[in-house]
Amino acid sequence: MSTETATQGHTEAAPEPVITVTRHDEIAVITLNRPDRLNAFTFEMGEQIQAAFDETDADDSVRAVVITGAGRAFCAGADLAAGATTFVLEEKDPGEVPPDSGGRLTLRIFASLKPVVMAINGPSAGVGVTMTLPADARIASENARFGFVFTKRGLVPEAASTWFLPRLVGLPTALRWTLGAQMVGAGEALEAGLVQQVVAPDEVLDAAIAAAREMTAGTAPVSVALTRQLLWRMAGAPSPLDAHHADSAAIYARGRMPDVAEGVTSFLEKRDPTFIDSVATELPEIFS
Repeated sequence: MSTETATQGHTEAAPEPVITVTRHDEIAVITLNRPDRLNAFTFEMGEQIQAAFDETDADDSVRAVVITGAGRAFCAGADLAAGATTFVLEEKDPGEVPPDSGGRLTLRIFASLKPVVMAINGPSAGVGVTMTLPADARIASENARFGFVFTKRGLVPEAASTWFLPRLVGLPTALRWTLGAQMVGAGEALEAGLVQQVVAPDEVLDAAIAAAREMTAGTAPVSVALTRQLLWRMAGAPSPLDAHHADSAAIYARGRMPDVAEGVTSFLEKRDPTFIDSVATELPEIFS
């Protein structure tokens, strides 16, 4: 597809997409693509990332998704080009609170049917941090910094981060980082459990792709999708009984599908399994 358009006899460059999606074999890589603005988040960016997840969920050739940033930053947070009115949201219906666009994005990542790994290649702040929280792993560059700067902007943490962050780093750390609008270095983030690995800047994407492959190699895609749902959803369940009911539904459904017979047979025959069940068309509904 051409990146140029003709207007009144003149050739003009088409605007660069705010994200790009590329493939590294079975891994889809979503790149935030506004490097001149440190990949500052816009409504359009959020919508495009959500659409990309719709596509990866529907494509059985995709086993996992990696998100990274172009240039020297991962994401500087919300684009503040609109100035003081940036966070003045319009009501669609009178009296109805408009949904937080960052929250819509994190809920979509939370619902992903494929594992998600963040390749945090540089500084991230605001929604640039909170969008990473529903991922299954975060790999950070040595020069990454995480800015929980909401209270210094007169805001509060958004993107459902008050649910995700304490589950990742514990309530005391989440309180300290968010109440004081902390800037957190890569080392502290690693120690607290926010990130799982810190690597050199030129190694971040490769390390994230390797982590994604560790989660998917030799595994049944439908089982990976269900396991991801079970672990994330049961993190907020009030009782282990809820997990028991969900586990039972998943085991019952999977036991009737071809993948389980293949998994057992391949183990007994000492060969690699060939799983055929489709995430796109055959994923059981285990949550009522």
